[in-house]
Amino acid sequence: MDALSHLMGGFAVALQPINLGLAFVGVLVGTFVGMLPGIGPINAIAILIPITFAAGIPPESALILLSGIYYGSQYGNSISTILLNVPGTASAVVTALDGHEMTKQGRGGPALATAAIASFFGGTISIFGLVLFAPLLAQWAVRFGPAEYFALMIFAFSALSSLAGDSLLRGLASTALGLLLATVGLDPNSAIPRYTFGQLKLLDGMDFVVVTIGLFAVSEVLQLLERTGAGSAALQGYGRVMISAREFAHMFWTMLRGSVLGFFVGVLPGAGGTIASFLAYSTEQRIVDREGTFGTGDIRGVAAPEAANNAAATGAMIPLLTLGVPGSGTTAVLLGALLGLGITPGPLLITEEPDLFWGLAASMYVGNVFLLLLNLPLVGVFVRALRLPQWFLIPGVAALSFVAVYAVNQSGFDLVLMTAFGVLGYLMRKLRFPLAPVILGLVLGPLMEKNLRRAMALSGGEWAVLFDSPVAITLWIMAIASLTIPPILARRGARGSATR
Repeated sequence: MDALSHLMGGFAVALQPINLGLAFVGVLVGTFVGMLPGIGPINAIAILIPITFAAGIPPESALILLSGIYYGSQYGNSISTILLNVPGTASAVVTALDGHEMTKQGRGGPALATAAIASFFGGTISIFGLVLFAPLLAQWAVRFGPAEYFALMIFAFSALSSLAGDSLLRGLASTALGLLLATVGLDPNSAIPRYTFGQLKLLDGMDFVVVTIGLFAVSEVLQLLERTGAGSAALQGYGRVMISAREFAHMFWTMLRGSVLGFFVGVLPGAGGTIASFLAYSTEQRIVDREGTFGTGDIRGVAAPEAANNAAATGAMIPLLTLGVPGSGTTAVLLGALLGLGITPGPLLITEEPDLFWGLAASMYVGNVFLLLLNLPLVGVFVRALRLPQWFLIPGVAALSFVAVYAVNQSGFDLVLMTAFGVLGYLMRKLRFPLAPVILGLVLGPLMEKNLRRAMALSGGEWAVLFDSPVAITLWIMAIASLTIPPILARRGARGSATR
């Protein structure tokens, strides 16, 4: 009952006119950026962070806006995936298997309706999970000391490094780069400059917004310049955007299973929507695909991954808010936004900032309603937006990036640094180094260093303190498992396919 009463208080926050407006704007922008290849939620959130700072928006309202972009983009991805067979992210790849097949059969409208309804279903189920499980996890996390927090961050790094790309070494290298960037600036204990190379502007450390926009937005612009985008693709007819009651009943249990599975996968650091959508699709294929219709335009093949990746997006908010551990690149950017707003995520957040937590939970439900109401009648508008030419899209993204970075400190040095990180991000993409671990290392590096130093100070320099408690030992085992199990499973899968 306590959770229910707190949630009612959250609706009082979410239904304030400013928060309603920001939730609407967030999901609308999220739908567009998810739909247009080359922008994506990370870039949109990174660009909007300095704007929210400059506008003086209250923290809970700013988080409602940025979170709306996050989960709104999950549905926006499905539009270009279903109509054009151009997934904007890895999590949308599975949707294309049946979604685009439905479009080629003249059933793009029902596929889009299925994606919207499944997204709403998954988002709704996972919001109840957020309300129920986040306070429980926060109560458990209160027992964490510096050693436990250090082990938790090691687990987050190992999980995201092992799942962020096709090479574990590349993932670890990206994480190491992020941790290296986190050491730039003044030493927190001695105030001695570290890796500043005489640049006074680096004494405060690497600016999160500069690094994020450079690595993601600028590098994406450079990639767009070397390839033709989705805007030139031929759009298929999509028909009426609706499904029948029979079709809804046919996919109901698929959506339910996908939502539950996606939520719990989303809670795991490093898993996220990609793993959730693949697991949900393969699970449904084993359970219900007796006629072998998955991959040929089965409506359940759209419902399963769409419900799962939207549920995972909400599930990822639990470790972010209660432990301060982001589970994906987008939530790492959200963590940076929270810290910039003066909010420290952790087990005390729910009690110290109840309006922020419960208001966010309620606004996510309101935002899902907005998404459903927006996406069914306005598909025609979104489809026309897919025809934006590259000569318009590329300069637009570049201009937004430079304006957003300059607005933070009015510094030309920041623009040069952002451009340098853009080139670095472009090279990392070409060499298939994942970018998300870099952001995670940059954001969590200072907290990791602080907790390690605190643990060493409390133990008199004894390293054994990092392995003293059952919680710490469990987290170390999970970290080792996350590094070793994925390569083992990949090798077994390769051997199995080779013997067929």
